[in-house]
Amino acid sequence: MEGEKKYITVEQLKLHNKPSDLWISIQGKVYNITDWAKDHPGGDAILFNMSGQDVTDGFIAYHPPSAWKYLGKFFTGYYLKDFEISEVSKDYRKLASEFNQLGLFENKGHGALYSVISILVMLYLVVYGVLKSESVLVHFGCGCLLGVLWVQGAYMGHDSGHYQVMSSRRYNKLAQFLAGNCLTGISIAWWKWTHNAHHIACNSLDYDPDLQHMPVFAVSSKFFQSITSTFYGRELTFDAVARFLVSHQHFTYYPIMIVGRVNLFIQTFLLLFSKRSIPDRALNIMGILVFWTWFPLLVSCLPNWSERFMFVLASFTVTALQHIQFTLNHFTGDTYLGPPTGNDWFEKQTAGTVDILCSSWMDWFYGGLQFQLEHHLFPRLPRSQLRKISPTVKELCKKHNLPYKSLSFLDANVTTIRMLRNAAQQAWDMALPVPKNLAWEAVNTHG
Repeated sequence: MEGEKKYITVEQLKLHNKPSDLWISIQGKVYNITDWAKDHPGGDAILFNMSGQDVTDGFIAYHPPSAWKYLGKFFTGYYLKDFEISEVSKDYRKLASEFNQLGLFENKGHGALYSVISILVMLYLVVYGVLKSESVLVHFGCGCLLGVLWVQGAYMGHDSGHYQVMSSRRYNKLAQFLAGNCLTGISIAWWKWTHNAHHIACNSLDYDPDLQHMPVFAVSSKFFQSITSTFYGRELTFDAVARFLVSHQHFTYYPIMIVGRVNLFIQTFLLLFSKRSIPDRALNIMGILVFWTWFPLLVSCLPNWSERFMFVLASFTVTALQHIQFTLNHFTGDTYLGPPTGNDWFEKQTAGTVDILCSSWMDWFYGGLQFQLEHHLFPRLPRSQLRKISPTVKELCKKHNLPYKSLSFLDANVTTIRMLRNAAQQAWDMALPVPKNLAWEAVNTHG
């Protein structure tokens, strides 16, 4: 007790870091969110990852000012005694406050309207081209256009998942299900589950699901130690099969990006039909059924199997550009092992992200996510504002001697392939002690 306030230390707060005893600190006040974690709109996983520590920066990044009024009922009566705020965090919080006062979080522009119109136009052209034309080239073009439609639909789903793009929360939720589940076949529930965890634990090898692609890809040699994924709750085993696949990952990177959408379909089904508690499970399943009704029907309208294969391959190949972009943003970023920490929010985001340089007229192509660092620091900021704040973020990084990585699309590809090749060469080193099976021994009998 000091005066009329009750205090606990940082070390005491760390003791409350279990699902059955979950405390956090925000701006010096300590909150008990044990019973409420399961109802958290962003999922309970990110709360478990940040439990027992100060989470002020993460809370500011993800929540509008209106969210502060809900904290009172969780207040324990304790204040954090010896927590020191870094100079970087002070500047970050000041910057977030300034952006809020300028109304940048509310000034969304007309991006959502343009996205809806463009998606509807593309959908009409794709359906019309498939049904009304007998030209193979037209069908090929429709496949490519469907890929562009999926890319833009994914961006709209991403935007509506981070902030309200529509006039009301109900319409915003409808936009998520239509753009995600119904249009692209990827569940918004799966996206929220993985994407929120990715933002909180940016580039943590064992906490960030966006880096856990074993046995196909390994962005760090630390994966060769068969680390355990805290997110998936299982070991990412580096066995003989993983060694073989990883040792060729710089060759298989682009082909796998083309079929990467299949993995997203599978992940969606695995989550929706799992035993996990899924918000709006029935609605998510219904949306997926809508996709798997219209898409196969559309493909079946093509005259033969060769054109159907061409159509699907063309659409998947175009969407591969988006998958590539997402990996370029993080694969070459700095990585670490362990849970995220609340006192270095800004530093972890700068270390784990890579921006993609492009002209403003290409913003539609990248969906604003070429400003990956800006998006990670201010995920609620509309994409139309990211280019505006980029110089300010860059100056703040310079002030605190933190990296601000930005590469052209070509250079980012070259850097990523080089990183994958370096990891592949390490995986090829047969001196590493990994389990071997008879098939691996047979393949390598003659070296």
